[in-house]
Amino acid sequence: MKNKYKHVEETQISISELMLPSFANFSGKIHGGYILNLMDQIAFACASKHSGTYCVTASVDTVDFLNPIEVGELVTMKASVNYVGKSSMVVGIRVEAQNIQTGNVKHCNSSYFTMVARTDDGKSKQVPGLILDSDLEVRRFLKAIKRIEMKRKRQDEFDSDDFIPNDYLKELENYNVQVNLKK
Repeated sequence: MKNKYKHVEETQISISELMLPSFANFSGKIHGGYILNLMDQIAFACASKHSGTYCVTASVDTVDFLNPIEVGELVTMKASVNYVGKSSMVVGIRVEAQNIQTGNVKHCNSSYFTMVARTDDGKSKQVPGLILDSDLEVRRFLKAIKRIEMKRKRQDEFDSDDFIPNDYLKELENYNVQVNLKK
């Protein structure tokens, strides 16, 4: 692939959907799983638009449900590519819900989906680079790098064969946990 770059704004996507009773749980709030499904769809669309190819979800980071979404509210999701690697992209998604009668808008969720571009035979495919045109875009790219570094560090520390739980017991003293390790 020729070294090609795209502006962040070229691949931004926004979708809106009215929340129906069929999307709600028993307490009348919209199922978190339904919202995650919509987020996965917009992440796919955004990543595919950037890469020009089929993409798959590799991971989802930082899913915090900040405010409940009610039946009858208009949910808008905004997605943009915040980071690109060789074949991967981090798509940032912001979820807002608007009461269409009052006009009040609330931030309900922000999340980061790592998507990987694939060829027709399922192999990873190189994606275009990213052109950063604003301080916000630079900040988002750098935050994605830091999340990736923290994830790798956490995996290296806790997933290694030489991990020794006893080295960490002191850190657990202020938590609501009882440790009963067999010797």
